[in-house]
Amino acid sequence: MCGIVGIHPLGLPEPVCPETLQKMVAILQHRGPDESGLYLFEDNRSSVGLGHARLSIIDLAGGQQPLCNEDGSLWITFNGEIFNYRELRAELEADHDFATDSDTEVILHLYETYGAACVEHLNGQFAFAIWDELEHALFVARDRVGIRPFFYTTCQNELIFASEMKAIIAAMPHPPELDLQTVDQIFTYWSPLPPRTIFKGIKTLPPGHFMVARRGQLTIEQYWQPTFPEGKPGYDQSLAEAAAQLRHELTEATCLRLRADVPVGAYLSGGLDSSAIAALLYHDIGQRLETFSIAFADNEFDESSFQQQMASHLGTSHHVLTCTHEDVGRAFPDVIWHTETPILRTSPVPLFLLSNFVQQAGIKVVLTGEGADEFLGGYNIFKEALIRRFWAREPASEIRPLLLKKLYRYVANLDNPAYLAKFFGHRLTETAEPGYSHLLRWRNGARQRRLFSVEMQTAVAAQKSLPDLPLPAAFSRWAPLAQAQYLEIRLFLAEYLLASQGDRMAMAHSIEGRFPFLDHNVIEFANQLPPDYKLSGLNEKHILKQAVRDLLPPQIWQRQKRPYRAPIHHSFFPGGRPLAWVAEMLSPQKINEVGLFNPLAVQALLKKRERFGNLGEVSEMALAGILSTQLVHHHFVAGWGTAVAHTPATNQKIIRRGRVGHEEMGAFA
Repeated sequence: MCGIVGIHPLGLPEPVCPETLQKMVAILQHRGPDESGLYLFEDNRSSVGLGHARLSIIDLAGGQQPLCNEDGSLWITFNGEIFNYRELRAELEADHDFATDSDTEVILHLYETYGAACVEHLNGQFAFAIWDELEHALFVARDRVGIRPFFYTTCQNELIFASEMKAIIAAMPHPPELDLQTVDQIFTYWSPLPPRTIFKGIKTLPPGHFMVARRGQLTIEQYWQPTFPEGKPGYDQSLAEAAAQLRHELTEATCLRLRADVPVGAYLSGGLDSSAIAALLYHDIGQRLETFSIAFADNEFDESSFQQQMASHLGTSHHVLTCTHEDVGRAFPDVIWHTETPILRTSPVPLFLLSNFVQQAGIKVVLTGEGADEFLGGYNIFKEALIRRFWAREPASEIRPLLLKKLYRYVANLDNPAYLAKFFGHRLTETAEPGYSHLLRWRNGARQRRLFSVEMQTAVAAQKSLPDLPLPAAFSRWAPLAQAQYLEIRLFLAEYLLASQGDRMAMAHSIEGRFPFLDHNVIEFANQLPPDYKLSGLNEKHILKQAVRDLLPPQIWQRQKRPYRAPIHHSFFPGGRPLAWVAEMLSPQKINEVGLFNPLAVQALLKKRERFGNLGEVSEMALAGILSTQLVHHHFVAGWGTAVAHTPATNQKIIRRGRVGHEEMGAFA
């Protein structure tokens, strides 16, 4: 995995400043500490600058970037892995000469052969930019589900892009501004809605899209999105047959993700998903990798007994990092430097600490279980929607809503029918609403608007029943579970789970995560399954349990899903007293300085915590959201000058090409 950057003037060709590119690359060295390089092109028609910070995983000796094709007409900067690169190379070798053994070069030759359609052949996680010297065009693409990030902006008639927004900020002539609409989106929907980001003018290329810059114009096209069966089509596989095929697809996906020229490890959370991957590695593939887990000193969040049980079952060399409240609180500011975005929970922090732990163990690549919940029906929000639809058939029933107690055993007052009706009965009978499955989440999020300043409340639009997200034409004809899955995939998977909790936390310590459940062949198989194969009654991921039950101890596969969570207010107030940075960020002076929150409302929240010694889930999320928003402003707006301070890059190669007048510019290091 790596960091990529680039600058492309969209009007008349202007030379790209190499010092600016160097600054952008340097700020991403945590993503690629092994080496770095620049490519600069300028002629009478166009100019471009590409930069790369490399984390060496495949072809350690020959995969330096930016990399060119045989005749030097195409140049690429690439972040990610193409897992089927060997098979693709075998198909391409008849028509192309390869100079390296890297997956990067495969993309270049694939682009030569298929153009923009090259992305349809890739099995991987990627964000890359290819400059075509002959066509004077820039081609950019991002993987299907958004495992790898890609941000861009246009500033002073230049397209500026990077793997992380801080590198774009480093190239800007002025401090960034926070986008108030995005702040509102995060507090309502839990994540930004693409293409928006927290910073005005900086956008994200949505998953499954590519972008072309040609003759000063930008065009963006979608090449993939999740689709589901329409209506109630027949399905020709029994549950047992489909489970066997799922296991086969998962095994193939896991095998591909072992391809690396460095050691590979695996995360082991104690849940079904990571345990399934670890078990497939051992039983079906014959690999026993080192495994890593995060444990919590607070028993409310700890799952270490299940982790140890699974590690013992497989006989892995297992490593455990124990995380305390204080660990979470102290690391939170660093985590926000890497997320670059406000978050409503502290769950990324333990993963940030774990990636550092893995790096110290000498591992560069880890396999994890992300994606199973989204594509195989694992989340409580899917079960909640199922219960609410069942309840909506008899809205007056006092028995049907009691099923919600099975989901939320940790929520108080669920024995009270009046509370159940008030809290979970919101718009109960509006089952035709496209966002029905997520209405409760969005309503709870919108309640946080009471914490916004008057200026902020004035600036944001009225609450909407459905986010500004384009829905597929067939959406209304999908099963209710499929609709809920689509919303979760588009709103939460790429923009939070794979970003703030995935890519940024791993790459903060130069660790590459790989996700077998997010192999597009696994996804497309899972999306065609009947809903009751995934969610059977209230039994989540039913087909996955059938597929791997013979590999796991019963205590693992029979467990009810436990959401991964991390402590929030106890981490910011260990022993009841705020950490120094918490006190500073929540002070009326700082709240007024940023201007997004009402200092009186924030103080009321703090008094509530002080009075009761605890906070409910919604208030805890509000606290995390306020603190992380304050920190984003502190790091990137108020601290703009220091945030973009240049750290000299090492092992950097600069390549200059092009023609200005009649003078050729060659390559030099």
